[in-house]
Amino acid sequence: MSGGPPTPAVTVVALLPAHNEEASLPSALAALRQQTRRPDHVIVIADNCTDGTVEVARAHQVEVYETVGNLHKKAGGLNQVLELLLPGLADDDVVLVQDADSFLDPGFIEAGLKAYAGNVGGVGGVFRGRIDSGTRWGRFVEWLQANEYARYELDIRRQRGKVLVLTGTATLLRVGVLREVVRARADGRLPGEPRVYDTRVLTEDNELSFALMKLGYILRSPSGCTLTTETMQSWRALANQRVRWKRGALENLFDYGWTRVTRPYWGRQALGAIGVLITAAYLFSLVYGALHGMRVHGFWLGVTVLFMAERVVTVRRRGKLAMAVAATLVVEMLYDMFLQGVQATAYLHAATGRERRW
Repeated sequence: MSGGPPTPAVTVVALLPAHNEEASLPSALAALRQQTRRPDHVIVIADNCTDGTVEVARAHQVEVYETVGNLHKKAGGLNQVLELLLPGLADDDVVLVQDADSFLDPGFIEAGLKAYAGNVGGVGGVFRGRIDSGTRWGRFVEWLQANEYARYELDIRRQRGKVLVLTGTATLLRVGVLREVVRARADGRLPGEPRVYDTRVLTEDNELSFALMKLGYILRSPSGCTLTTETMQSWRALANQRVRWKRGALENLFDYGWTRVTRPYWGRQALGAIGVLITAAYLFSLVYGALHGMRVHGFWLGVTVLFMAERVVTVRRRGKLAMAVAATLVVEMLYDMFLQGVQATAYLHAATGRERRW
């Protein structure tokens, strides 16, 4: 028998930032109770709520922290709680940060703890789009987002859990790593004030991912860390969400500059910009062809068939209806064009310094 002291148990604390989340919060808390490895402590961070979020949380017998003077939304609320929480935890303890509209699958925490090894700095979730509209088939815009997320999930599986960004929907973070982030911000190795989350940015999860990798850590999203997350229920809400994501990611890159860590992200931005130009050229070609007569070429017809097959296969986990939507090709092509337009808008807002809005 081997000697030595036993390995101390790891404490898991779940933090749920919530702004007016009385509708989704009960299901999020129920999912935590159903975990094969339950969190040891759950704290709902009620940020400037005007609905029944606080009462709902207390009815579920979890701790509630109501933010004080917070002007920085999710990042600000998390910083307030982490400043109180971290001094009482050990470096090997783990903080689960999840949105109040994210519902974790039962094995999420257990799989996430197993994924921590070596220089893993954070373990994020693999999310599926949830349709909450209440109609039989869900609103069409939600279906399109769910198909998009299904392809993202497949990409992560193909990469065997390697990711460039820790999702804000649900992520496990070691306390020792979070303390190192605070120290690095204090001594100038990382941007921002000496707190875990940089409150200047639009996308705090993306910025924290940059911070962890700059400190030498790698990021993982193992196949067992699955969950569902809310999809936007209107085109306007979707556009606002994606403009924030795209602009936030771009501004994070300017903060961190051109480095070994950020090169892949700059590459993605370049591909995104090229995609916008290609979409514009494609639309122009369609208009030009319609005005001057179109000719169907066998080669391009074959390419189109292959592309259609790829779109169908990549959403097969969502069932026959999702595959049928993907098979139309035109429908999802219009959705892709919408997202390209959103990306162009984000670039324009960043370039012109338009006021940031969440």
